[in-house]
Amino acid sequence: MLYRRSLITLVIIITFFAIIATSSGIFSHQGEGASSYKTIRSEEIELYGIGPYTHMSSDVAIQGIAQDIITLFLALPALLLSFIFSLRGSIRAQLISTGTLVYLLVTYLFYLTMGTYNYLFLIYCVLLFSCFMAVSLSLLSLYHQRFHTRFDNRLPYRFCGSFLVVNSIMIGMLWLSIIVPPLIDGSIYPDALDHYTTLIVQGMDLGLLLPFGILCGILLIRRNPKGYLLASVYMVFLTYLMAALIGKLIAMGLHGVSIIPAIFIIPVIEAFAVYCSVRILCALK
Repeated sequence: MLYRRSLITLVIIITFFAIIATSSGIFSHQGEGASSYKTIRSEEIELYGIGPYTHMSSDVAIQGIAQDIITLFLALPALLLSFIFSLRGSIRAQLISTGTLVYLLVTYLFYLTMGTYNYLFLIYCVLLFSCFMAVSLSLLSLYHQRFHTRFDNRLPYRFCGSFLVVNSIMIGMLWLSIIVPPLIDGSIYPDALDHYTTLIVQGMDLGLLLPFGILCGILLIRRNPKGYLLASVYMVFLTYLMAALIGKLIAMGLHGVSIIPAIFIIPVIEAFAVYCSVRILCALK
């Protein structure tokens, strides 16, 4: 009962503050607009100049707004709906809500570390803490329900596990193609660095999310009990993440930024993630 009340409280907090954070990013018009800025590496970039993304480069700010739209109109409604059904005992709904919480955890981890300091800083802190606690409680609940025993023989565990491994390796190679060439030619700093201190997204992916994705895939292929839980949650999370990336690509394309070949690759990954998520949900008893 304490777990149930705690999770209800956390979901209410997450929903409330996520609505504030996303709405501020999408609808705020405060600021002087775009301006030119010379970085510490003597490169000219354009700052967005509006709302919480005032001091972020324009190409990154429009990606943040696109992700805010996905979070506000897809992730949060899905979280509330799935959480309500999970309180009624649906294991499928609990899996969806847990994966959604992981997406929100990763989202606000990135916002807190990559976003330049703004008036939403404390809200990002609250969201990161609340999402972390909610994910922890949700995973523990699924684990104690012996989640791995809930599957029938319809689960294509080898296919889903292999997809997680291959996808993680492919994304890792994509990021390395950005990072390694400047190290080889001696320029060191990739163009994507802009005026930021480091490559946060690439660093988090290479150091945390992608290795974890590979681990989840291997554990599922080996039919490890923990693999069923971790890979299932990771697959739902990946579905949201790819949807957010598609939104970012569309926003970048509308602003004249080249989105090839990513616009052909990311939707394919999303299709596989959706397919695997559906198969996982259908295989749950």
